Amino acid sequence: MSLDVAKIKRDFPLLSRKVRHDLPLLYLDSGATSQKPIKVIEAESDFYRFHNSAVHRGAHLIAEEATDIYEGARAKIAHFIGAESVDEVIFTKSATESINLLAYSLGQARPNSPVSLKPGDSIVVSELEHHANLIPWQELAKRTGASLRWFPATEDGRLDLREIEQIIDSSTKIVALTHQSNVTGAITPLSSLLDRAKAVGAITVIDACQSVPHFPVDVQKLGIDFLAFSGHKMVGPTGIGLLWGRKSLLEELPPFLFGGSMVTSVSMSDATFAPVPRKFEAGVPNMAGAAGLGAAVDYLQSIGMDAIHNHELSLTEYALAKLQEIEGLTLIGPGESSDRGAVFSFTLDGIHPHDVGQALDDRGIAVRTGHHCAWPLMKKFGITGTTRATFYLYNSLEDVDRLVEGIDETQRFFTSRGL
Repeated sequence: MSLDVAKIKRDFPLLSRKVRHDLPLLYLDSGATSQKPIKVIEAESDFYRFHNSAVHRGAHLIAEEATDIYEGARAKIAHFIGAESVDEVIFTKSATESINLLAYSLGQARPNSPVSLKPGDSIVVSELEHHANLIPWQELAKRTGASLRWFPATEDGRLDLREIEQIIDSSTKIVALTHQSNVTGAITPLSSLLDRAKAVGAITVIDACQSVPHFPVDVQKLGIDFLAFSGHKMVGPTGIGLLWGRKSLLEELPPFLFGGSMVTSVSMSDATFAPVPRKFEAGVPNMAGAAGLGAAVDYLQSIGMDAIHNHELSLTEYALAKLQEIEGLTLIGPGESSDRGAVFSFTLDGIHPHDVGQALDDRGIAVRTGHHCAWPLMKKFGITGTTRATFYLYNSLEDVDRLVEGIDETQRFFTSRGL
């Protein structure tokens, strides 16, 4: 069943805006942050208006309501990603914090723990990683004496797995990979990678920021150990993210932050930590954000993740055909729709990506420009950056046509001025 994009767009107030020269906004930057439907905005607002109180603390009615909303959101998210237990879902401020939490705690694990690292161990990432799933592992390697290895990217922006047995070997303790590249749109073939990681006893960590919002993700079916994603890319609020982990592994990890709510007893010389997930949620959390994220999950499920995925697949196939017809446009990413998301990074001959972005903005089209927090990948391709258009459930085939028309007008503008 195809999505009623016109109806969906009416759920998102910002998408009705007029922008430059009173043009209707075409928002193609959902890979950076998605827009928010009215139900999400109201859920966050209603929390502050009617239920605002610190969770897990007060004995009064408002505190009970706040706690029910907060923990209710946790339960919704656990179900959404197929978690075995709600205790496996940890609220953070972002996917970046989720991965940093994990990398820090792994570095602090007790010696001889199944999650500890030592000199001689290796951590495996890839050239496709966002900085958030690269730098924390670089720093962990430096702190523990482990080595950092990576899968190279192919010319079409996928992972080169030809040396998989050499890159993931008996020394490998952690394999941390993006589920879908935020630059090339390539979806990582997890099956063979997970099989190899399991064969050597490595922990698997998946950056799912670009996958959880766009297609069904079930952590049990995938067979991974940890998953990180952010609310703001899945029509939810900013300032809230998730770390999912197998409970047995989370119990092995020491806390990341210390303070209130994450303890069961405290003396002047020592403290006993609460069980997961509260062990990792020190302080007063983003309660309104959790309310909004729970509403975001409800919204996505009301439409259907399979339906969203199929819609984006249609957009991807159409956009690939149209963009690859443009003379002078180089697509950074796979040229076919198989195992690929609706992410289109490109360069135009003789025109800087920032200039392309500004020219499109002048036509009411919001895209991303720059290195997309993926400097190593830019260096791999010998470029300083790209222009990137990312599509979501509220975009249509007509939006693809408008983007292509905007690119054509941009080329003609710069050519006519000899630039």
